Amino acid sequence: MSTVQTEQQSQEPLDLIRFQLDEPVLVKLRGAREMKGKLQGYDSHCNMVISEAEEYIYDVKDNEEPVVKKSEMVFVRGDSVILISPISE
Repeated sequence: MSTVQTEQQSQEPLDLIRFQLDEPVLVKLRGAREMKGKLQGYDSHCNMVISEAEEYIYDVKDNEEPVVKKSEMVFVRGDSVILISPISE
């Protein structure tokens, strides 16, 4: 494999997620929800496994505090993912 091919392969969008493995991430989801936790794994469809997960569910009609659900481990379907971002603890 040439150097050019190696550089091109490391510049795919999902390669940025690889650097966040076992690091805290914020995942914005459809339906006014967010997930925070440590990224344990992902695939090409953006399906993810998140540990130490906290799910925040916002009520769009009311400006109340979000409902927070905590889980040891959670699977997130990629078709509900809008945004993935690293966060600092």
